[in-house]
Amino acid sequence: MPTIRLGPCADVPEGSGRTFVAGGRHIAVFCAEGNFYAIDDKCSHADASLGAGEFDPDTLCVACPRHGASFDVRSGAVRSLPAFKPVASYRVVVDEAILFVECPD
Repeated sequence: MPTIRLGPCADVPEGSGRTFVAGGRHIAVFCAEGNFYAIDDKCSHADASLGAGEFDPDTLCVACPRHGASFDVRSGAVRSLPAFKPVASYRVVVDEAILFVECPD
């Protein structure tokens, strides 16, 4: 599976999220307890940036800033309406403090 370089781990502080544009994709990355999680940045309900949403590091969920749909950052699964379709999730690899994601072709 191809690996896409996103940027330094320091760009995603503990308890926060950020959107990266790499390889023609918008990917939201979140950090909780030193672990990084990546999902598609676009909400499946309202085309809003999940990287700009409110991230709860305790539940590992992010709320869409437009209508509040919630997604699990580990899997992309929907946790609350109005969204009903999940978003893609990606495996994050950290190499020498640089974030990479594995994305299908």
